[in-house]
Amino acid sequence: MNFYKRCGLVLAVATFSLNAWATELNTEEQKLGYIIGMDIGKSLREQGTGVDLDTLVEAIRDTYNGEELAMTPEEAAAVRQAYVQKRQAEQQAQSTAVGQANLAEGQKFLAENKTKEGVVTTESGLQYNVVTMGEGAKPTATDTVKVHYSGKLLDGTEFDSSYARNEPISFALNRVIPGWTEGVQLMPVGSKYMFYIPSELAYGEGGGGPIPPNSTLIFEVELLDIETAE
Repeated sequence: MNFYKRCGLVLAVATFSLNAWATELNTEEQKLGYIIGMDIGKSLREQGTGVDLDTLVEAIRDTYNGEELAMTPEEAAAVRQAYVQKRQAEQQAQSTAVGQANLAEGQKFLAENKTKEGVVTTESGLQYNVVTMGEGAKPTATDTVKVHYSGKLLDGTEFDSSYARNEPISFALNRVIPGWTEGVQLMPVGSKYMFYIPSELAYGEGGGGPIPPNSTLIFEVELLDIETAE
């Protein structure tokens, strides 16, 4: 068979496969089955779950058809538990490694930052510098304050910003991270400060949401008002 005939055969097979595949999605049951498969595949990919897809399809088919299964419920539960424990151990090890790296990076940053002009370090280790000094009253820990702010990681990643939402936020000062509770009390209303918050005054070893464990955080905070006192 010459080159052109071989190409023609490959093209014909590919075209047939595509057409055959398209006919598999004509009925509602076929479409629904494909959609469910898409959901399962996406979930497995996002979770990083390594599975044998042929075995997965076989188990779905056997279970759906009520056929005898290759594993008992007890065996399945034992395998599932062992897998979950393995994944948890892997995730914990990864989190610990990330946390240790972040802690070292934060300590290095703060050691260098405290030598910069205008940066003040408090007894707790909180660092700040004044961008704009206001003339209003200073809040106490039990006050509710209204602020504009942005928060960043040391690599410059912005994880939160009321400026981006174009909406200030109000909160009780004693219900936020210790670095905020301490720092905002230093600010007269109308001030804007930069805060450099060690991980132990922020979210610590556990991190939180988009904030990795042991992260040193940088906040720009503008104190707009003291709204109420408890």
